[in-house]
Amino acid sequence: MAHEAVDERPGGGESTSTVIVAALANLGIALAKAVAGAISGSSAMLSEAAHSVADTVTEVLLLTSLKRSVHPADVDHPLGHGPERYIWALLAAVATFVGGAVFSVYDGVHTLVEGEDLGDPLVSYLVLAVAFLLEGYSLRTGLRQARGAADRARVPFGRYLRRTPDTAVKAVVLEDSAALIGLLLAAGGLLGGQLTGSGVWDGAAALCIGALLLYVAWVLGRSNAEFLIGRPLPRSVRDRIRAELLAVEHIEAVLELTTLVQGPREALVAAKVDFRDVATAAQIEWACEQAERKLRETVPAVRRVYLDPTPGFAQRRSEGLDPWP
Repeated sequence: MAHEAVDERPGGGESTSTVIVAALANLGIALAKAVAGAISGSSAMLSEAAHSVADTVTEVLLLTSLKRSVHPADVDHPLGHGPERYIWALLAAVATFVGGAVFSVYDGVHTLVEGEDLGDPLVSYLVLAVAFLLEGYSLRTGLRQARGAADRARVPFGRYLRRTPDTAVKAVVLEDSAALIGLLLAAGGLLGGQLTGSGVWDGAAALCIGALLLYVAWVLGRSNAEFLIGRPLPRSVRDRIRAELLAVEHIEAVLELTTLVQGPREALVAAKVDFRDVATAAQIEWACEQAERKLRETVPAVRRVYLDPTPGFAQRRSEGLDPWP
Protein backbone atom coordinates (compact mmCIF):
# COMPACT_ATOMS: atom_id res chain seq x y z
CA MET A 1 0.00 0.00 0.00
CA ALA A 2 1.31 3.45 -0.86
CA HIS A 3 2.23 5.65 2.05
CA GLU A 4 0.51 8.95 2.68
CA ALA A 5 2.18 12.14 3.89
CA VAL A 6 3.53 11.77 7.39
CA ASP A 7 6.93 12.88 8.70
CA GLU A 8 8.01 10.44 11.34
CA ARG A 9 11.25 12.14 12.34
CA PRO A 10 11.74 14.11 15.56
CA GLY A 11 12.72 17.75 15.35
CA GLY A 12 11.47 20.76 13.45
CA GLY A 13 14.24 23.33 12.95
CA GLU A 14 14.09 23.00 9.17
CA SER A 15 10.60 24.51 9.04
CA THR A 16 11.75 27.45 11.16
CA SER A 17 14.63 28.22 8.78
CA THR A 18 12.29 28.04 5.79
CA VAL A 19 9.84 30.48 7.38
CA ILE A 20 12.61 32.91 8.42
CA VAL A 21 13.97 33.04 4.86
CA ALA A 22 10.47 33.76 3.54
CA ALA A 23 9.80 36.44 6.18
CA LEU A 24 13.01 38.36 5.46
CA ALA A 25 12.43 38.21 1.71
CA ASN A 26 8.83 39.42 2.00
CA LEU A 27 9.68 42.31 4.32
CA GLY A 28 12.18 43.84 1.92
CA ILE A 29 9.94 43.19 -1.07
CA ALA A 30 6.93 44.84 0.59
CA LEU A 31 8.83 48.09 1.16
CA ALA A 32 10.19 48.18 -2.39
CA LYS A 33 6.77 47.49 -3.93
CA ALA A 34 5.10 50.20 -1.84
CA VAL A 35 7.64 52.79 -3.02
CA ALA A 36 7.33 51.66 -6.64
CA GLY A 37 3.53 51.69 -6.43
CA ALA A 38 3.53 55.23 -5.06
CA ILE A 39 5.88 56.43 -7.81
CA SER A 40 4.13 54.71 -10.72
CA GLY A 41 0.57 55.04 -9.44
CA SER A 42 -0.04 51.39 -10.31
CA SER A 43 -2.88 49.69 -8.40
CA ALA A 44 -1.38 46.31 -9.27
CA MET A 45 1.90 47.32 -7.63
CA LEU A 46 0.06 48.56 -4.55
CA SER A 47 -1.85 45.26 -4.48
CA GLU A 48 1.46 43.43 -4.67
CA ALA A 49 2.76 45.58 -1.80
CA ALA A 50 -0.29 44.58 0.25
CA HIS A 51 0.35 40.99 -0.80
CA SER A 52 3.92 41.12 0.53
CA VAL A 53 2.83 42.85 3.76
CA ALA A 54 0.25 40.11 4.30
CA ASP A 55 2.91 37.48 3.60
CA THR A 56 5.26 39.10 6.11
CA VAL A 57 2.55 39.09 8.80
CA THR A 58 1.84 35.49 7.87
CA GLU A 59 5.48 34.48 8.37
CA VAL A 60 5.57 36.22 11.77
CA LEU A 61 2.47 34.28 12.83
CA LEU A 62 3.98 31.05 11.52
CA LEU A 63 7.17 31.69 13.49
CA THR A 64 5.02 32.25 16.58
CA SER A 65 3.27 28.95 15.92
CA LEU A 66 6.57 27.10 15.58
CA LYS A 67 7.94 28.58 18.81
CA ARG A 68 4.84 28.05 20.95
CA SER A 69 3.96 24.57 19.70
CA VAL A 70 7.23 23.06 20.97
CA HIS A 71 6.54 23.92 24.61
CA PRO A 72 6.51 20.70 26.64
CA ALA A 73 3.43 19.29 28.34
CA ASP A 74 2.62 20.66 31.77
CA VAL A 75 -0.10 20.45 34.40
CA ASP A 76 -2.39 22.86 32.56
CA HIS A 77 -1.66 21.33 29.14
CA PRO A 78 -1.19 17.58 29.73
CA LEU A 79 -1.15 16.76 26.00
CA GLY A 80 1.36 19.46 25.13
CA HIS A 81 1.06 22.54 22.91
CA GLY A 82 1.33 20.88 19.49
CA PRO A 83 -2.14 21.88 18.21
CA GLU A 84 -1.36 25.54 18.99
CA ARG A 85 0.66 25.50 15.77
CA TYR A 86 -2.55 25.20 13.77
CA ILE A 87 -4.29 28.02 15.64
CA TRP A 88 -1.59 30.52 14.72
CA ALA A 89 -1.33 29.11 11.20
CA LEU A 90 -5.09 29.60 10.82
CA LEU A 91 -4.66 33.23 11.90
CA ALA A 92 -1.94 33.51 9.25
CA ALA A 93 -4.43 32.37 6.60
CA VAL A 94 -6.86 35.03 7.86
CA ALA A 95 -4.08 37.63 7.57
CA THR A 96 -3.55 36.61 3.94
CA PHE A 97 -7.26 37.03 3.31
CA VAL A 98 -7.71 40.37 5.08
CA GLY A 99 -4.35 42.00 4.42
CA GLY A 100 -3.85 40.86 0.85
CA ALA A 101 -6.96 39.61 -0.89
CA VAL A 102 -9.47 42.16 0.39
CA PHE A 103 -7.18 45.14 -0.31
CA SER A 104 -6.30 43.86 -3.79
CA VAL A 105 -9.93 43.32 -4.77
CA TYR A 106 -10.91 46.75 -3.41
CA ASP A 107 -8.04 48.49 -5.18
CA GLY A 108 -8.78 46.71 -8.45
CA VAL A 109 -12.47 47.63 -8.37
CA HIS A 110 -11.59 51.23 -7.45
CA THR A 111 -9.19 51.47 -10.38
CA LEU A 112 -11.72 50.05 -12.84
CA VAL A 113 -14.41 52.46 -11.64
CA GLU A 114 -12.39 55.63 -11.05
CA GLY A 115 -9.47 55.07 -13.41
CA GLU A 116 -5.86 55.98 -12.59
CA ASP A 117 -3.04 58.18 -13.81
CA LEU A 118 -0.10 55.99 -14.76
CA GLY A 119 3.34 57.31 -13.91
CA ASP A 120 6.77 56.07 -14.92
CA PRO A 121 6.69 52.24 -14.69
CA LEU A 122 10.47 51.80 -14.89
CA VAL A 123 10.94 51.63 -11.11
CA SER A 124 8.09 49.14 -10.86
CA TYR A 125 9.68 46.87 -13.47
CA LEU A 126 12.98 46.94 -11.59
CA VAL A 127 11.29 46.15 -8.28
CA LEU A 128 9.30 43.31 -9.85
CA ALA A 129 12.48 41.80 -11.28
CA VAL A 130 14.31 41.92 -7.94
CA ALA A 131 11.22 40.64 -6.12
CA PHE A 132 10.97 37.73 -8.55
CA LEU A 133 14.53 36.68 -7.72
CA LEU A 134 14.00 36.94 -3.96
CA GLU A 135 10.66 35.15 -4.04
CA GLY A 136 12.18 32.48 -6.24
CA TYR A 137 14.96 31.89 -3.71
CA SER A 138 12.45 31.67 -0.86
CA LEU A 139 10.30 29.25 -2.87
CA ARG A 140 13.37 27.15 -3.68
CA THR A 141 14.08 26.81 0.06
CA GLY A 142 10.53 25.71 0.81
CA LEU A 143 10.42 23.30 -2.11
CA ARG A 144 13.70 21.72 -1.06
CA GLN A 145 12.34 20.99 2.41
CA ALA A 146 8.98 19.76 1.11
CA ARG A 147 10.54 17.50 -1.52
CA GLY A 148 12.94 16.03 1.03
CA ALA A 149 10.06 15.27 3.40
CA ALA A 150 8.03 13.76 0.53
CA ASP A 151 10.95 11.51 -0.39
CA ARG A 152 11.32 10.33 3.21
CA ALA A 153 7.58 9.60 3.40
CA ARG A 154 7.80 7.88 -0.01
CA VAL A 155 4.85 9.77 -1.45
CA PRO A 156 4.49 11.94 -4.57
CA PHE A 157 5.28 15.58 -3.95
CA GLY A 158 1.76 16.77 -4.82
CA ARG A 159 0.13 14.37 -2.37
CA TYR A 160 2.59 15.32 0.34
CA LEU A 161 1.83 19.01 -0.10
CA ARG A 162 -1.91 18.34 0.11
CA ARG A 163 -1.76 16.08 3.16
CA THR A 164 1.28 17.23 5.17
CA PRO A 165 0.67 18.17 8.81
CA ASP A 166 3.53 20.68 8.53
CA THR A 167 1.29 23.56 7.48
CA ALA A 168 4.11 26.07 7.98
CA VAL A 169 6.17 24.82 5.05
CA LYS A 170 2.95 24.32 3.07
CA ALA A 171 2.10 27.99 3.65
CA VAL A 172 5.55 29.10 2.48
CA VAL A 173 5.36 27.03 -0.71
CA LEU A 174 1.84 28.17 -1.58
CA GLU A 175 2.39 31.82 -0.72
CA ASP A 176 5.70 32.08 -2.56
CA SER A 177 4.18 30.34 -5.59
CA ALA A 178 1.28 32.79 -5.46
CA ALA A 179 3.79 35.64 -5.09
CA LEU A 180 5.60 34.68 -8.29
CA ILE A 181 2.31 34.46 -10.18
CA GLY A 182 1.25 37.79 -8.68
CA LEU A 183 4.46 39.42 -9.87
CA LEU A 184 3.80 38.23 -13.41
CA LEU A 185 0.23 39.54 -13.20
CA ALA A 186 1.46 42.92 -11.95
CA ALA A 187 4.02 43.11 -14.76
CA GLY A 188 1.28 42.26 -17.27
CA GLY A 189 -0.94 45.00 -15.86
CA LEU A 190 1.86 47.54 -16.09
CA LEU A 191 2.74 46.53 -19.65
CA GLY A 192 -0.90 46.57 -20.76
CA GLY A 193 -1.41 50.02 -19.30
CA GLN A 194 1.82 51.29 -20.85
CA LEU A 195 0.90 50.03 -24.32
CA THR A 196 -2.75 51.14 -24.29
CA GLY A 197 -2.66 54.10 -21.91
CA SER A 198 -5.62 52.59 -20.06
CA GLY A 199 -5.72 51.75 -16.36
CA VAL A 200 -8.13 48.87 -17.01
CA TRP A 201 -5.24 46.45 -17.43
CA ASP A 202 -3.77 47.47 -14.09
CA GLY A 203 -7.13 47.19 -12.33
CA ALA A 204 -7.76 43.77 -13.85
CA ALA A 205 -4.32 42.62 -12.67
CA ALA A 206 -5.13 43.78 -9.13
CA LEU A 207 -8.39 41.81 -9.21
CA CYS A 208 -6.57 38.69 -10.40
CA ILE A 209 -4.03 39.07 -7.58
CA GLY A 210 -6.88 39.38 -5.10
CA ALA A 211 -8.56 36.22 -6.46
CA LEU A 212 -5.26 34.37 -6.22
CA LEU A 213 -4.82 35.38 -2.58
CA LEU A 214 -8.41 34.37 -1.80
CA TYR A 215 -7.66 30.89 -3.09
CA VAL A 216 -4.42 30.57 -1.07
CA ALA A 217 -6.15 31.80 2.10
CA TRP A 218 -8.98 29.30 1.59
CA VAL A 219 -6.62 26.33 1.04
CA LEU A 220 -4.46 27.17 4.08
CA GLY A 221 -7.47 27.92 6.29
CA ARG A 222 -9.11 24.61 5.41
CA SER A 223 -5.89 22.64 6.01
CA ASN A 224 -5.36 24.10 9.48
CA ALA A 225 -9.04 23.73 10.40
CA GLU A 226 -8.83 20.00 9.61
CA PHE A 227 -6.02 19.52 12.12
CA LEU A 228 -7.75 21.63 14.75
CA ILE A 229 -10.88 19.50 14.40
CA GLY A 230 -8.77 16.34 14.55
CA ARG A 231 -7.22 14.25 11.78
CA PRO A 232 -5.92 10.68 12.14
CA LEU A 233 -2.60 9.31 11.00
CA PRO A 234 -2.60 8.02 7.39
CA ARG A 235 -4.21 4.62 6.81
CA SER A 236 -0.89 2.94 5.99
CA VAL A 237 0.56 4.10 9.33
CA ARG A 238 -2.58 2.98 11.21
CA ASP A 239 -2.21 -0.46 9.63
CA ARG A 240 1.40 -0.65 10.82
CA ILE A 241 0.35 0.36 14.34
CA ARG A 242 -2.38 -2.30 14.41
CA ALA A 243 0.06 -4.95 13.19
CA GLU A 244 2.63 -3.99 15.85
CA LEU A 245 0.01 -4.23 18.59
CA LEU A 246 -1.15 -7.65 17.43
CA ALA A 247 2.47 -8.85 17.40
CA VAL A 248 2.81 -8.16 21.14
CA GLU A 249 2.56 -11.25 23.35
CA HIS A 250 -0.74 -11.59 25.28
CA ILE A 251 -2.63 -9.24 22.88
CA GLU A 252 -5.31 -11.17 20.97
CA ALA A 253 -7.23 -8.42 19.18
CA VAL A 254 -7.32 -4.67 18.61
CA LEU A 255 -11.02 -3.83 18.93
CA GLU A 256 -10.73 -0.12 18.23
CA LEU A 257 -7.80 2.03 17.16
CA THR A 258 -7.87 5.82 17.40
CA THR A 259 -5.00 8.03 16.25
CA LEU A 260 -4.75 11.81 16.35
CA VAL A 261 -2.19 14.08 14.68
CA GLN A 262 -1.11 16.72 17.20
CA GLY A 263 1.70 18.23 15.13
CA PRO A 264 3.96 17.50 12.14
CA ARG A 265 5.97 15.01 14.22
CA GLU A 266 3.64 14.36 17.12
CA ALA A 267 0.75 11.90 17.31
CA LEU A 268 -1.41 10.18 19.91
CA VAL A 269 -2.51 6.52 19.79
CA ALA A 270 -5.39 5.11 21.84
CA ALA A 271 -6.74 1.56 21.46
CA LYS A 272 -9.23 -0.82 23.02
CA VAL A 273 -7.29 -4.08 23.27
CA ASP A 274 -8.42 -7.65 24.04
CA PHE A 275 -5.75 -9.40 26.12
CA ARG A 276 -5.53 -13.14 26.60
CA ASP A 277 -7.99 -14.23 29.29
CA VAL A 278 -5.28 -16.27 31.06
CA ALA A 279 -2.83 -13.35 31.17
CA THR A 280 -1.97 -12.12 34.65
CA ALA A 281 -2.09 -8.48 35.68
CA ALA A 282 1.71 -8.33 35.58
CA GLN A 283 1.78 -9.79 32.06
CA ILE A 284 -0.77 -7.25 30.87
CA GLU A 285 1.29 -4.41 32.36
CA TRP A 286 4.45 -5.60 30.64
CA ALA A 287 2.55 -6.14 27.39
CA CYS A 288 1.44 -2.49 27.51
CA GLU A 289 5.02 -1.36 28.09
CA GLN A 290 6.28 -3.50 25.22
CA ALA A 291 3.54 -2.23 22.90
CA GLU A 292 4.39 1.41 23.64
CA ARG A 293 8.09 0.80 23.08
CA LYS A 294 7.50 -0.96 19.76
CA LEU A 295 5.15 1.75 18.52
CA ARG A 296 7.63 4.49 19.37
CA GLU A 297 10.38 2.60 17.53
CA THR A 298 8.22 1.87 14.48
CA VAL A 299 6.58 5.30 14.22
CA PRO A 300 8.76 7.91 16.01
CA ALA A 301 6.00 10.50 15.60
CA VAL A 302 3.94 8.59 18.20
CA ARG A 303 4.50 10.40 21.50
CA ARG A 304 1.59 9.09 23.61
CA VAL A 305 0.06 5.60 23.74
CA TYR A 306 -3.04 4.71 25.75
CA LEU A 307 -4.26 1.10 25.81
CA ASP A 308 -7.63 0.15 27.30
CA PRO A 309 -8.00 -3.57 28.25
CA THR A 310 -11.42 -4.54 26.90
CA PRO A 311 -13.25 -7.91 26.83
CA GLY A 312 -13.37 -9.49 23.38
CA PHE A 313 -16.50 -10.31 21.42
CA ALA A 314 -16.70 -13.95 22.52
CA GLN A 315 -16.27 -13.12 26.21
CA ARG A 316 -18.93 -10.41 26.07
CA ARG A 317 -21.41 -12.77 24.45
CA SER A 318 -20.72 -15.48 27.00
CA GLU A 319 -21.45 -13.01 29.80
CA GLY A 320 -24.65 -11.78 28.15
CA LEU A 321 -23.27 -8.35 27.26
CA ASP A 322 -23.86 -6.50 24.01
CA PRO A 323 -21.17 -7.22 21.43
CA TRP A 324 -18.61 -4.44 21.41
CA PRO A 325 -18.69 -1.81 20.12
